[in-house]
Amino acid sequence: MHEKYLLILFYSATGAVKNLAHAIADGAEKRGLQTRIRTVPKVSATSEASEPNIPKEGEIFCTKDDLVNCSGLALGSPTRFGSMAAPMKYFLDSTGDLWSNNELENKFGCVFTSTGSQHGGQEITLFNLMTYLLHQGMVFVGSPYSIKSLHTTMSGGTPYGPSHVANTGGSPNLTTDEYNVASETGARIATLIMQSQSNGS
Repeated sequence: MHEKYLLILFYSATGAVKNLAHAIADGAEKRGLQTRIRTVPKVSATSEASEPNIPKEGEIFCTKDDLVNCSGLALGSPTRFGSMAAPMKYFLDSTGDLWSNNELENKFGCVFTSTGSQHGGQEITLFNLMTYLLHQGMVFVGSPYSIKSLHTTMSGGTPYGPSHVANTGGSPNLTTDEYNVASETGARIATLIMQSQSNGS
């Protein structure tokens, strides 16, 4: 059997979604689950991949094998007019063959996002990302209110998934509450993955 790992797949333009991805990884790894952090390349105005196959720095690009072999998926993108960013959509649209073969069915998945303003479409984007998981037959994992930071956050963090609000200045740095929601969501999905696989399901 392949190594269990949580695939954390994101696109980040300013670094905020990347910071959420790493916070989710922190939580999952503290529960003893390996993580694999991947990104996707930018696309051109004609919706074609516009970067080399291997990035010059940062996380490497996701492959379909990363998706097929993962035990769970955390999927994140910044909000672009209430939807996921084009590079992430471009990549996900290429995974129809995984859908037709039910490759991701019954795997756990969660979603995360960042916006430039407090009411910038976070929930719509999270549902937009969530729809991909549901079409792939995955089991959605939210961020429950047992996470104390959901009660105290004055910025990002939703029951639908971790989030960040940049506000004035566009800082990618997470608040303590935003970090906690992300890391505890990572811990939750890791626990569910390990429990499911230890039960042989």
